[in-house]
Amino acid sequence: MAELKTKKNTASVSKFIAAIEDDQKRKDCKALLKIFREATGKKPVMWGEFIVGYGEYHYVYASKREGDWPVTGFSPRKANISVYIMPGIQKYTSLLKKLGKYKASKGSCLYIKKLDDIDPVVLAKIIKISVADMKKMYDVK
Repeated sequence: MAELKTKKNTASVSKFIAAIEDDQKRKDCKALLKIFREATGKKPVMWGEFIVGYGEYHYVYASKREGDWPVTGFSPRKANISVYIMPGIQKYTSLLKKLGKYKASKGSCLYIKKLDDIDPVVLAKIIKISVADMKKMYDVK
């Protein structure tokens, strides 16, 4: 079975954010650092080269594949900022109606063009509730 390439590491989150070329995306990611820190109570940690993660849990699938992953986090991508809501984004439909302009995957990804498009208070609620939900399902660190 292939080993997961995206792992927690000691790379500098602040250097990663500072290196974002797009001014607006860099500003938004700095604001997200604060939102996630306040919502999770955790310090940010780099996962792989491009994911800023908060907390950690160990998963095991029915296929016996297993690994470690952040409880929540975000990643600045070229087209948007991906926000990871691990219990699944569709679980938070009532809050999503109040969030603003976004796109979502069928899984755990919330895609935001820019922070001005959404209500950061609602995002913080989604993050906080999703972390609490993860703690009910996994031994969260």
